[in-house]
Amino acid sequence: MADTTAFELVSPERLLMSQDVEMVIVPGAEGNIGVLARHAPMISTVRPGVIEIFGTRSAEAERVFVAGGFAEVTPDRCTVLAEEAVPVSDLDRSEIEQSIKDLREDLEDAKEPAERTAIEARIVVTQAKLAAI
Repeated sequence: MADTTAFELVSPERLLMSQDVEMVIVPGAEGNIGVLARHAPMISTVRPGVIEIFGTRSAEAERVFVAGGFAEVTPDRCTVLAEEAVPVSDLDRSEIEQSIKDLREDLEDAKEPAERTAIEARIVVTQAKLAAI
């Protein structure tokens, strides 16, 4: 049996996942981070993207979209605190495309710089969702 590490995915509302895994790939701020058992300790911000979770029972990775957050890695654990987390299989292309269209219209109508910045950030996350499909 391969070495495993504990993986936890936490959203602001609740613990979404807690299991032993062989490997997790996290979309870190400076590139993807592959976490295996006995990984060196680190903390990283997480960019919008897909976490790939390789369990012990299946060769196929479970894929979860995260909108950003933080990851803490220790030699025996990887914890991701995600702003938003959705299984990639639950994402709907037409809804996401409509959301991008609506956000771009909102951006055109926005007058305050802070409002524009917030909408632009939402567009980036929504485009990352679309890329994840």
